[in-house]
Amino acid sequence: MNQESNASDCTGGPASLLLLKTLQSLWTKKEMNKQLKEETRRGFAVLEDPLAGLLDMLESSSDWKGKGHSLGYYITNELQLWIKEHPGVQQSGLRLKKLQARVFRILAQSQVNLLDPLINIYQLHTADRNCLLGHVSHIYHKGKYKEAAILSIKLKLQLDLDVEKMCTPLLLQEKTNLVEAYVAEYPDLQCKLLQTLDIWCEPSFNTKDISRQYEGLRPDKLNHKTLSKLVFRLLEQYNLDPALCPNVINQRHLGSLKYLFYKRFVEKTMTQENWVDHVQNTVGENRWLQEQLVQLLVSYCDLNTAARWALRYSLPEKTLPYGVVDELQNLKVQERVEDGERRADDYEEDRKKDYYQLPIPRENIHFLQTWEAMQRCREAVLQPGQVVGIDMEWRPSFGVVGKPRVSVLQIAVKEQVFLLDLLQLLKPDEMEELSHFVQTLFSDPTIIKLGYGMSGDLHSLGATCSAFKEMEKQVQGVRDLLAIDKQLQKNRCGWKKSGLRVDMLSQDSCGDRGFRQPEKGLSLLVQHVLGKPLDKTEQLSNWEKRPLREEQILYAASDAYCLLEVYKKLCEDPASFGLSSDLTESLVGKPSTKPRAKKQLNQQEMPLPSKQQAKVIGKETLSPTPSISPKELSVVCDNMLQGLGRHLRCLGVDVRMLENDDDHRKAAEIARQEGRVILTSGLPYQTLQSQVGEGRCFSVDCSEKAKEQALQVLKHFNVQVTLADVFSRCQVCNCDKYLKVSREQMRQLMQLSGLSTDEDDAACLAKSEEKPETNPTSDTSESDSLQPVYNPHCQWLQESDLNVETLTLATGTALQLAAIPPGVLAKADLAFFYCCTQCGKVFWEGSHFGRVVSQFKEALGPTEGSQSFYNLS
Repeated sequence: MNQESNASDCTGGPASLLLLKTLQSLWTKKEMNKQLKEETRRGFAVLEDPLAGLLDMLESSSDWKGKGHSLGYYITNELQLWIKEHPGVQQSGLRLKKLQARVFRILAQSQVNLLDPLINIYQLHTADRNCLLGHVSHIYHKGKYKEAAILSIKLKLQLDLDVEKMCTPLLLQEKTNLVEAYVAEYPDLQCKLLQTLDIWCEPSFNTKDISRQYEGLRPDKLNHKTLSKLVFRLLEQYNLDPALCPNVINQRHLGSLKYLFYKRFVEKTMTQENWVDHVQNTVGENRWLQEQLVQLLVSYCDLNTAARWALRYSLPEKTLPYGVVDELQNLKVQERVEDGERRADDYEEDRKKDYYQLPIPRENIHFLQTWEAMQRCREAVLQPGQVVGIDMEWRPSFGVVGKPRVSVLQIAVKEQVFLLDLLQLLKPDEMEELSHFVQTLFSDPTIIKLGYGMSGDLHSLGATCSAFKEMEKQVQGVRDLLAIDKQLQKNRCGWKKSGLRVDMLSQDSCGDRGFRQPEKGLSLLVQHVLGKPLDKTEQLSNWEKRPLREEQILYAASDAYCLLEVYKKLCEDPASFGLSSDLTESLVGKPSTKPRAKKQLNQQEMPLPSKQQAKVIGKETLSPTPSISPKELSVVCDNMLQGLGRHLRCLGVDVRMLENDDDHRKAAEIARQEGRVILTSGLPYQTLQSQVGEGRCFSVDCSEKAKEQALQVLKHFNVQVTLADVFSRCQVCNCDKYLKVSREQMRQLMQLSGLSTDEDDAACLAKSEEKPETNPTSDTSESDSLQPVYNPHCQWLQESDLNVETLTLATGTALQLAAIPPGVLAKADLAFFYCCTQCGKVFWEGSHFGRVVSQFKEALGPTEGSQSFYNLS
């Protein structure tokens, strides 16, 4: 009778509670020693039913419900080990089912580390599946969504549950890691999850409608942008067909269309032919995108152009914007197209004079598609002492899933350029010969290889073909001109000695096509050294389309051959450019191969400053990295770090920032093209760091404030900021060139523009003097006499470059005088205004400068020629 009663009740009896008290006394005294272990095992041995006894102890104690190491966790783990030594105590049948029913109540409250041992001890994998599902459902409906999901994963119940129902509250709570774990082993669930997320990404879908079903959960960060990024990351992670998510793909392609319109009609850096090619590839047969294209054409162009594209795609008239239908009916397509082509040809002929031109005849440019044709290239290139210019081209991705694939490899030697068609040469029957040739070229230390941002190019080459993945480690004899470009930007005084009039922001008038954008990257270096920039209008070509157009061939050849001419010019007279006479010291080295230092900051490695890239031979180690100036650090900030970007720009760092609707991958594209370091945080770091060279992606602590993040970046890259660096860049557009205007000149300019000046200023000043400003952060007399003096280290536009009649600069930029508030001109201590030559924004010295100096005082070093960065004003 006694045994039947025990079987019915499934309890361990008083003995288990006595054991619990004994163990609690030992645990309280922190006697986590042999005595505790022995007492625990002795207690298990005397219990009639150790499994029931464990449940008695857990139900009578509450310490296991919290976080961290607990007595309940210790006892449970010890019992699991003890059962392995005494398998006979395990239960089965009705008694096991009753024990399992008691365990379910505990699982709902237990910490995660208790789940696995309890599941194993009570064999929950063998329990009735409907009971398990019912228990998970019970936990879920009590609002314990995380606990329900974790238990489902542990018991492998995901296929029997609704993935949308289980994952929605987790997404609302931003527990994406748990969502990924929930579907990790089930491709069908991955597809269903992505399809659900794609529905949420419909433009008309309101994510707030989801949260109303879950009390207390608000989708503050669950917006279309966040969801879209999550979808693309999961598509790539699970290697699924993007067609699963048409809404997200359509929105991404629409973003690509808008970017193409910006490049063509705002920046004007893309030819009509390239633009048309990319637009057609982006739109394809998608009717919705075709309709969006016509809408954009109406906004950027005219009704006639929109009608021509509507006709091309045979769009129904009911889908067309107002006015396009009438234009469509009267359209004379052929005449319009021929007119446009004639005008474009005339313009293209004129504009070529403004850019670098290849100094070799066209017949010396060879487009190679077979290994037989490659023999001539091999003989010309693989010679000791040869100097070779190397560049690569690939089709722009515009944020689409996947890594870029190099299509053309350009190799230039004196008087010749070889363009290797990798689309053909990387086919199985040609790949082995090409791989051997490329590896021989890059590993031969006697051949000088010139590049610009070579590390990024080699990374893309490695992503194109597995045979090149490890090649970066074997590279020798590389001169990366990106390193010397950084020095040239620092040593501006060298340009005067070279006899070249160089204007970083020079923008020739292009008639009704607007003004040319500022040069950057390799194009700017070529302009500095050779006098004219590169024509980059073919940069965003479709390099996978065959045959290549003549303009593409000339562009690809120029990008490689200009490296030879720049290098030759620099070697002939480095001193005239403000460079060391031993130019090789700062150029020779393996790109992205550095001795491993002690890991810190998420195990990221700090890239060497470009001016200090050094030679690495055998086991030779580098000296500690010297400090660099803010101008030598060029970064691109992910859109989640715009605050960090603004702080760094305040301190003179060259910063580009992604817009709110930009995809993270755009940062990698910018970093490769412009030789920048990516600043990001969180999950995007893993994706971005794989797309750029080693050490070219840095993850900041997203839990820190922007100021602390900025200090973290400065310390990591050993950037030494001086007072002259503060506000040496425009805070709006990042330009580092100003026009300096005196207060009297500014008063005259404002009078010419019809804006208020003296009278209003005097009134405002008198009003302000009624209640003088105070500085609550300073209570010393020193603050009244010692103030930071604004004297930025930047470029200056000549006064003669200002057109006082139109109030525009020689760059075509209009000054934003209307933004100057009344009262500023009347300030007695204000001597100068500073006008950005790129965006026209007007700045003047005020309290913000002093606040920034005070805020980053610990990061500021002494200004040149002074003992302190605080001077008498």
